[in-house]
Amino acid sequence: MSTPTNPEVKELNPVDFIQLQQYIEYCSLKVKDVLREFDADGRLARHRHGECINEEGFRLFLKTYLEVEDFPVDLCQRLFRSFQNSEPTQADSASEIIHHVLTQLTASTIHNQPSVSSVSPVEEVFLKDVSCYFSLLEDGQPRDKLEFAFKLYDRDGNGVLDSSEVDRIIAQMMHAAEYLGWDVSELRPVLKDMMTAIDADSSGTVSLEEWVEGGMNNVPLLVLLGLKMTQKDGQHLWRMKHFNKPVYCNVCQSMLLGLRKQGLCCTCCKYTVHGRCANRNPAPCTRTYVKSKKETGVSHDWVSGNCDSRRCEKCQKKIKSYQGLTGKHCVWCHTMRHDECAGQEPTQCTCGPLRDHILPPWAIYPVVKERPNNVKNGCSGSTDDSELNTTPDGQVLQISPVPNTHPLLVFVNPKSGGKQGERVLHKFQYLLNPRQVNNLLNGGPGPGLSFFRYLQDYRILVCGGDGTVGWILDAIDKANLVVRPPVAVLPLGTGNDLARCLRWGGGYDGEDLSRILKDIEGSSQVMMDRWSVQVITDESQEKGDPVPYEIINNYFSIGVDASIAHRFHTMREKHPQKFNSRMKNKLWYFEFATSETISASCKKLNESLTIECSGTPLDLSGLSLEGVAVLNIPSMHGGSNLWGETKKVDTKGLTSQEEPEVIIDPEILKVSSQDLSDRRLEVVGLEGAMEMGQIYTGLKSAVRLAKTSQITVRTKKALPMQIDGEPWMQPPCTIHITHKNQARMLMAPQAKSSGFFTYK
Repeated sequence: MSTPTNPEVKELNPVDFIQLQQYIEYCSLKVKDVLREFDADGRLARHRHGECINEEGFRLFLKTYLEVEDFPVDLCQRLFRSFQNSEPTQADSASEIIHHVLTQLTASTIHNQPSVSSVSPVEEVFLKDVSCYFSLLEDGQPRDKLEFAFKLYDRDGNGVLDSSEVDRIIAQMMHAAEYLGWDVSELRPVLKDMMTAIDADSSGTVSLEEWVEGGMNNVPLLVLLGLKMTQKDGQHLWRMKHFNKPVYCNVCQSMLLGLRKQGLCCTCCKYTVHGRCANRNPAPCTRTYVKSKKETGVSHDWVSGNCDSRRCEKCQKKIKSYQGLTGKHCVWCHTMRHDECAGQEPTQCTCGPLRDHILPPWAIYPVVKERPNNVKNGCSGSTDDSELNTTPDGQVLQISPVPNTHPLLVFVNPKSGGKQGERVLHKFQYLLNPRQVNNLLNGGPGPGLSFFRYLQDYRILVCGGDGTVGWILDAIDKANLVVRPPVAVLPLGTGNDLARCLRWGGGYDGEDLSRILKDIEGSSQVMMDRWSVQVITDESQEKGDPVPYEIINNYFSIGVDASIAHRFHTMREKHPQKFNSRMKNKLWYFEFATSETISASCKKLNESLTIECSGTPLDLSGLSLEGVAVLNIPSMHGGSNLWGETKKVDTKGLTSQEEPEVIIDPEILKVSSQDLSDRRLEVVGLEGAMEMGQIYTGLKSAVRLAKTSQITVRTKKALPMQIDGEPWMQPPCTIHITHKNQARMLMAPQAKSSGFFTYK
């Protein structure tokens, strides 16, 4: 039975709208995934009554969709009330459905009395309306969202915003700005001017058309509503920013004042403005490509101001502030000069210390304008689009890299590492050409790989956890590239085992990204084995949890460590807010390991499975095991080396091809070392959770069982398993692991030594 809605709850407001967008930005499910749970055989089916759901069902919809356990109760109630009074619609088109939902939402915010269905005393809302609304927030265009905002503000539903409603908008916008951390001391007159400008016919009221058309060109409004516009060349990518030192506006040249977020800063070129100045025709952002291949100009692209206390590259003197825009910096080489030094030789831009990674604008040009001259220029005359690079925004552009460089294609998972992923994305958009930097939430890795498809010599940097790296490696497999590029890793996840093995570290902690790019420049290539895994559930068994991956990059395990990981994963799904830092994650992991020590849920594991290595069965009868792990790399669970250190022996002249298909002799295993590219897997046994703790602290290693090129595992009961840190419960089954291919990876340079200390 649903909980009665509190009649004192306030109506839905713009801050709620912003909060919802922030929740949705970080959820991985789609509306259609949640709707399946309300089907007849779904776990939420009992909360559905015909086409409606009750308030408890609505709360569970939000909990499931947004993947949060503690969604604010008052916000949930306001949302539920917003959907009341809706009538089922027979509209055919998506736009009509959205229009209907928005209209109903507006109507519900006008009436402060909660509506009770005439059929049932239980308050309910239409599931179709709920799904349409959240689909709009999930995939809607800025134009659609502006229309929603208009309906929200049009309190009397007459289709125009009158003066009282405009005043209310300004008050609520002030509230929204405070919520977002803006300094609002000078914002009210800016918002008044903004609303006056939107009233195009000066009638004193704002129509829906005026609101949408004006809003699409109004930067402060878009930023306040959290709407992300598709960036066009020359268009700034604004974000709100707090400045911890005096900064001056590039438009009005006066100081940005305030104690909180004082203004807007372009992510790509660092052009900085007051919120009130963003609509006053600021200078365009730096171009990311040239209009014709004939444009070979390589002059500096200067942006004025905010170089205070930096050193001029030309005269080597300090750039002093005179309470105004001071100095200039180049967007591409990041050189800083005095205003009077900027025009002096050399005027050519070399792209500075990061030249090896950067695609400057003169290295990217539209192919369509070059087609008539292809034959004349000695190029192929083919105009087949399959041979052309395409950009994420659909323009047909081609890359012609600067000679003797290795352009970097960057993939960033903004969800990795809390807010770190988003910060890394912004930094790379400034350090490199924004067209080189791909947000994986916007279409995945496909557009970026397509853009670089025909380059012969480039590198890839993956910014995320081990799962993100696996995603990119899978995409490279499927992309049918001319050259398989080598991949470096910027670790933003929790375990980051692969990054550790490749010397990129256990986690990014805010180091200078320019230094990391220099490390990539000095890195070396290594080949890494990748393995196919096939899980076949016994016919007599019910289907278990879905297997997370079909490929093993790092490791596969059964038993005690997978049980700990499964408990950890389940708890994190229920309470994501408790797992928002690496330290918290490790503490939780320790707690689950302790409880596993007490329960010993995988005791006598050797009685529940059999293992064959290249056809040779392993004898587990004399061992008391609670877990078995199959290793491809020498790191697991955030740095644990289960195989352990190997005694040094003379292996001169020995290659992996000379090794037998399987080694099970304990004496030979003692002197057998791990190698990322030997086409072999290492199999180890785990005696319990307590031993896992000892391995984690480096006090001991696991029991070496085998080294092999192929593995078959047969289980007799349901057991916890995991692949590369993703756990699941698996009914009795047969598992086949075979070699798939090798990926080209980049190994970071050795950490430099300085006395007793090392740094990386």
